[in-house]
Amino acid sequence: MTNIHETGEKVAANVERVIIGKHQEVRLTLVALLCRGHLLIEDVPGTGKTMLAKAVARSLGCSFRRIQFTPDLLPSDVTGLSIYNQKTQEFEFKPGPIMAQVVLADEINRATPKTQSSLLECMEEHQSTIDGTTYQMPDPFLVIATQNPIEYEGTFALPEAQLDRFMLRIRLGYPSQADERTILDEQKISHPLEEITEVLDVADLLELQAAVRKVYVDPSVADYIVRLVNATRTHPDVYLGASPRGSLALYRTGQALAALAGRDYVIPDDIKALAESALAHRLIIKTSSSMHDIDPRQVIAELLNTVPVEEAKTAERKGGLGQRPGASVDGRGATGSRAG
Repeated sequence: MTNIHETGEKVAANVERVIIGKHQEVRLTLVALLCRGHLLIEDVPGTGKTMLAKAVARSLGCSFRRIQFTPDLLPSDVTGLSIYNQKTQEFEFKPGPIMAQVVLADEINRATPKTQSSLLECMEEHQSTIDGTTYQMPDPFLVIATQNPIEYEGTFALPEAQLDRFMLRIRLGYPSQADERTILDEQKISHPLEEITEVLDVADLLELQAAVRKVYVDPSVADYIVRLVNATRTHPDVYLGASPRGSLALYRTGQALAALAGRDYVIPDDIKALAESALAHRLIIKTSSSMHDIDPRQVIAELLNTVPVEEAKTAERKGGLGQRPGASVDGRGATGSRAG
């Protein structure tokens, strides 16, 4: 876990040379990367969504492709297509831009639903079936999609099945005045992105992704995840709650966040810190409730205050600590949580 923590800090520092004042958002991006999940960045133009994706790709030394989604984009423009070779008299497959390790789906909601659906198999199963042949995505494989939440003309809202494919959704937001002043100074002559270098190779990244899966999750923490997700399905303002994929997203991202903090066990505070980013985009609010300005983030905040956190108990009850046997304690009580 020490290696993951140190490497994560190194990659984050490298990315933050470009993305100023957004430490938490950069950290969530690394969480999605370590979990082999996909990321949706939703914010107004000019806040650095594209720069974040490019900075991450350059920091990792991964292959990077950008797809500018437009209404006339076809599914074959994303996944690739077979072209007839007159010399060999055979069809040859020409891979599309999706066949890269880090893919930026820029303004994804500008493409038609038909084109958006071409990403479903790629994102969930890391493969694409074209003309009856299945092609595997490269490893690692990360889709970072962006969309503008306030522009509706010429856009197509992402369907629920598409949103559910994204492990996390984040918002960068406007920088503070001090951070914006720093951005002006640093881009006076050249863009900091040009100076970003590789700090982590692909082989090491794959090792870190495998190590994250070994982070211990106490049964009480897993139960808390299940109760929290189940509460989204029974909330009076929610028409459709989070799916089991949402539970898995909280579980996996909790492991990654704990590892980035240098711990080999997950505490409830990890789950609480990730709940909004992992669950809010999976909820559908009832029409009657949305008319009263109730949104998914408010529902998640309410549930975090009402769903109790039970005391963690190990199988051997060694001190009743919410950790795997033999793990160190962070000194904040049975679960490490300040609430519940």
